Amino acid sequence: MKKYLKEIIILIMQLFMFYLFPLFAGPTDAIGMVFLIILATFIFSLIIGSVSMKKAKYLYPILTAIVFIPSVFIYYNESALIHSVWYFVVSSVGIFIGMIIQKITHKKADS
Repeated sequence: MKKYLKEIIILIMQLFMFYLFPLFAGPTDAIGMVFLIILATFIFSLIIGSVSMKKAKYLYPILTAIVFIPSVFIYYNESALIHSVWYFVVSSVGIFIGMIIQKITHKKADS
């Protein structure tokens, strides 16, 4: 459990964005809220891709998409289920870019 501490902390922050952030958004702020959550998902996946050396980081996009699904039924309606696909895609891209950043920084450190 301790060896996955970075991944768990980032997943908890992602849960905060999915479940607590919508409580503070007004009804007219829906588009801005969705954009902010997508941006936060990208940043969190970028961080986990560049910081984590564990293979568990590859599960992060799947976990992000699955963890979002219950929030659809809490805050939104069924038409928001498509956003889970967007969260999967955005977090996959973030993981990929983070891995590139990780390889570049480790290459410079090894030189």
